[in-house]
Amino acid sequence: MKFFLRYFIRGLVFVIPFLITVYVIYATITWIDNLIPSLFEVKWFPGEGLILVVGSIAVVGYIGSTILAKSLFHSLEYYIYKIPFINLVYSSTKDIVGAIVGDGKKFNQPVMVKWSQETEAHRIGFITQQDLSSLHLDLMVAVYFPDSYNISGNLFLVPKTNVTLLNASSSDIMKFVVSGGISGINPIKP
Repeated sequence: MKFFLRYFIRGLVFVIPFLITVYVIYATITWIDNLIPSLFEVKWFPGEGLILVVGSIAVVGYIGSTILAKSLFHSLEYYIYKIPFINLVYSSTKDIVGAIVGDGKKFNQPVMVKWSQETEAHRIGFITQQDLSSLHLDLMVAVYFPDSYNISGNLFLVPKTNVTLLNASSSDIMKFVVSGGISGINPIKP
């Protein structure tokens, strides 16, 4: 029985991540497919809505990169920023998306922060703002600390002297933190 149980547990280690990944992909495709009503009476294949959404976003990105569309988009943004509640939602969403996938990625400087001078406890996070002089905090930096097994996190302003840059890729550090330290880290070769 111990023999069977040991191999059953090893099997779970292989099967569960695979099944969860397949389920998340399937659920995402199904959710997107249900957002977009079928253009025909019958859906031709699963993922039809996903292809339509991805294709539409790519077309908008292509059109948005033209000079005429950029000026139109900036004009539209100007009016969005004038509407009280909507500007908060729009600007926050734009900043978050830009920090993750845009040209001005913010989670690209992984750091280790000494939590207090009394202990040797450290936290791993990402510098999001180096210059806090507008807040009169010249000796501080803004560091975002993602939570493990969660999509949330916390922002702390910490003294620059407590911050050490890490020699690893941002994606490895993010996986390491989100996995609760289980995922491995590959150091960046100098």
